[in-house]
Amino acid sequence: MAWNVQRTDATAGMTAETMTIAGGGGDPIHAFIAQPKGPGPFPGVVIVHHAPGFDEWTREFARRFADHGFLTVAPNLYERFGHGLPDEVAAVGRTQVTDDSVVADAEAALNWIKAQPTSNGKVGVIGPCSGGRNAVLVASRVPAFDAVVDLWGGGVTADPTPQRPVRVIDMTPQLTAPLLGLFGNDDQGPSPAQVDQHEAALKEHGKTYQFHRYDGAGHGFFYWHAPSYRQQQAMDGWDKVVAWFTQHLS
Repeated sequence: MAWNVQRTDATAGMTAETMTIAGGGGDPIHAFIAQPKGPGPFPGVVIVHHAPGFDEWTREFARRFADHGFLTVAPNLYERFGHGLPDEVAAVGRTQVTDDSVVADAEAALNWIKAQPTSNGKVGVIGPCSGGRNAVLVASRVPAFDAVVDLWGGGVTADPTPQRPVRVIDMTPQLTAPLLGLFGNDDQGPSPAQVDQHEAALKEHGKTYQFHRYDGAGHGFFYWHAPSYRQQQAMDGWDKVVAWFTQHLS
């Protein structure tokens, strides 16, 4: 659904709230859940938040998906590092969260969606920045996801670390979900060369994907609260995201 095409007499509505769900390993974690009103069935979306954490932008992003008909869950991937203001928690979580923990919490969010009577049984995963990298990671390790969107995900080609023991690009053979990637040509994380490297791996392994690259945009061009925001590129990108999920999750 393109922007601003809902009729003025449409009866769209949603519920949106932070709830506690079973996360990875059965741990209780907070998740922001935005659900369209009505019987459904609705496609599902899991938002893998960015390094700034479980923040206001993530909640607004979830509500936006729900307004367009997606049952949306954004799990708090930093739950185990305590609570406070997003910046305070992210100062710890962004350096200590592990790939295994991210994957487990995202899979738990997928399972929560599929258990809802309003779910149509199909779920996509999306993330911006490090969340883009992690969305590709999650989709590569959890074949139950039906589509994935990488928003300028830095780190897909990065070398391993103790928290990130495998390069995500090396997991390309395991990726079964169709992948949409949106990138700014002024970005350096990922740089255009790194995006080229990722695209080459997808082509080599015959994966279904679309990459779109925007001139005049750098890192975080969807972030309407930040100087990095680029209105034209962001709105075109949003339309592509909704079209991708509609195609593969309906």
